[in-house]
Amino acid sequence: QVQLVESGGGLVQAGGSLRLSCAASGIIFSINVMGWYRQAPGKQRELVASITSGGSTNYADSVKGRFTISRDNAKSTVYLQMNSLKPEDTAVYYCNSDILPKWYSKYQDYWGQGTQVTVSS
Repeated sequence: QVQLVESGGGLVQAGGSLRLSCAASGIIFSINVMGWYRQAPGKQRELVASITSGGSTNYADSVKGRFTISRDNAKSTVYLQMNSLKPEDTAVYYCNSDILPKWYSKYQDYWGQGTQVTVSS
């Protein structure tokens, strides 16, 4: 079955950087949009950034100019480079993707297990 496996979270001081990775595995025919969401304690899950298969990107206003999303289609992997991190970026970050598994006729929505990012002041 298809899975999204994230890595790269951790603890960093304010102003520091982290790079998140999310790799899709399984028998996959095609991947459409890949993205990152985050959820802080007591808050709703929100979109951080997304990227289409053609490379078009979309960012939340709060991360524009600091975060960069990219993808390697050959590796079915999406990345999130996070620079100039702030304490308010602290959250669990989730990978999300629209994937067409082999033998399916419609794209399916998949989520990773989440990775904790903690930014200390």
